[in-house]
Amino acid sequence: MDIKEGSRELGSMRRDNGLGSFDSESSLSKSLSRNSSSVNSLFKGHEYGTALMKFTPFEVAYVDEVNTGRDEKEYYSVLVKYDQQLDKEVEIYRTIDMNQDNYFEEALKMRNLLEEYRRYYGARKPTILGRVLANPLKIRMHYGHPDVFDRFWFMTRGGISKASRVINISEDIFAGFNCTLRGGNITHHEYIQVGKGRDVGLNQISMFEAKVASGNGEQILSRDVYRLGHRLDFFRMLSFFYTTVGFFLNTMMVILTVYAFLWGRLYLALSGVEGSALANKSGNNKALGAILNQQFIIQLGLFTALPMIVENSLEHGFLEAIWDFLTMQLQLSSVFYTFSMGTRTHFFGRTILHGGAKYRATGRGFVVQHKSFAENYRLYARSHFVKAIELGLILVVYAAYSPVAKDTFVYIAMTISSWFLVVSWIMAPFVFNPSGFDWLKTVYDFDDFMDWIWYQGGVFAKSEQSWERWWYEEQDHLRTTGLWGKLLDIILDLRFFFFQYGIVFQLGYARNKYAAKEHIYYRMVQFLIIVLGILVIIALLQFTSFKFTDVFTSLLAFIPTGWGILLIAQVVRPFLPSILWEAVISVARLYDIMFGVIVMVPVAFLSWMPGFQSMQTRILFNEAFSRGLRIFQLVTGKKS
Repeated sequence: MDIKEGSRELGSMRRDNGLGSFDSESSLSKSLSRNSSSVNSLFKGHEYGTALMKFTPFEVAYVDEVNTGRDEKEYYSVLVKYDQQLDKEVEIYRTIDMNQDNYFEEALKMRNLLEEYRRYYGARKPTILGRVLANPLKIRMHYGHPDVFDRFWFMTRGGISKASRVINISEDIFAGFNCTLRGGNITHHEYIQVGKGRDVGLNQISMFEAKVASGNGEQILSRDVYRLGHRLDFFRMLSFFYTTVGFFLNTMMVILTVYAFLWGRLYLALSGVEGSALANKSGNNKALGAILNQQFIIQLGLFTALPMIVENSLEHGFLEAIWDFLTMQLQLSSVFYTFSMGTRTHFFGRTILHGGAKYRATGRGFVVQHKSFAENYRLYARSHFVKAIELGLILVVYAAYSPVAKDTFVYIAMTISSWFLVVSWIMAPFVFNPSGFDWLKTVYDFDDFMDWIWYQGGVFAKSEQSWERWWYEEQDHLRTTGLWGKLLDIILDLRFFFFQYGIVFQLGYARNKYAAKEHIYYRMVQFLIIVLGILVIIALLQFTSFKFTDVFTSLLAFIPTGWGILLIAQVVRPFLPSILWEAVISVARLYDIMFGVIVMVPVAFLSWMPGFQSMQTRILFNEAFSRGLRIFQLVTGKKS
């Protein structure tokens, strides 16, 4: 029997049974519901089982109704097929799909909803019906999937969506921009209730945050926002800023403030300005000393939670609000929020600097599934891990060279929020990862990470398989950026060279009786240390006042400088010869190995500690999630 005859036979079977679609009321679905506990018996004795045996590429989707209590039922979307090797029907997946769900009674309201387009609201009829913030400022220009557009009005004004898939990646908000700029009217009427959501994990949330942040970066660069800024009145402009790009801009300013604070304190300590200002008790330096010692007050990040506590107090009472706040801290919500701030800042800032926003698929995977270390590293290496290592290194060096840090209490009070940010950016992908601290999975993940690093794939290798392919993809934004973007990138990378100069300035050799000429000569010798190795070290020990501890300090100074050189080399790649570029690739691979090991050390330590995995599961996830995780571990444990 050929495929045409098979299709006709399957179609006749559908007509005979009245199964135009596999819904919950069909005889097939009823039989599936009765036998949902055993996939092998789903199609036994049924002609659809015979059809699946004949046409193995076919897959059947149906809605399964499961009784969970006396009056409670759950509905699952199930996909099954016939497996020739096992000689039985198997279940491919079973999931609860909550993406854009709707109800029949809500659809009955559409007639009343559409009648709103006939009425005037203010001076005009509405062109977009949304949900909130429509009165009195009419500044909310996009509400998501429940939006209803006046199609004829939009089609005569260029259409709903813009043409560019890069600049206008957030096409829905640009539809609202066009509506406002072209004299449309966006209003709010609560007619229908539409649910939208899916079961997501940290990686899906981060990809969504990256997509939205990149879209907001393109909005700032667009002509639409520029034109709106010139046409809106003052109060409406404030609301527009707050509800669109302002949130991301403020988040980026918070992270940039942390960078400026830590780098500024480091330069003050390494240059000796901080020590001299604190040592000199004259009236001219009292104000400076007060400023240097008081900024830890603004680092009490708990103050940002006061508006939430006040709002919950008005709704539920003060004690309930305090209890909710403490519960959120125990569930590590602050870690999650701090990590999300890093995601938004990285992609928002990079889009402003280089452009090149793109759509990022968030996926609908099984969120109870453990994410490998290599996958987390690919997602968060440049946006979180490298930045956290940089800030952590600054905090360690500052503790070693700052006179203020000699007082332990002052150092802790001044840097505790910065350390919290470093820990959150490194550990959040593993804290919120199911089985993130399982020892065997950690060992396997490290082997998988090293295989990914050293994989020598061809031109068709994917980023999930080859480190080199992923490394090139991380530089895609540099290919489309202009001269000013590349120049600003190079200027920002120069901070690592100042770091090296400050470390060298603090070396024991540089602080001895020799003049500045010998100090410059030593900086040349330091470079020869990296090149010549042990012979130069022996010569320095023999003929100078060089101390052996300076070897480690020089290495500490050169590693950040080497990373800065790599970043600059990526920007000026078109001007580099192929031989030099191959050396850049090799050094970059070693740096990623080093970064991976640094991130893996605390993960491995917590995985080695007994009981930490169980504690992580019980603290972070609800009972249903924990039960699903244990079931998943039992199922996967039986596989070879």
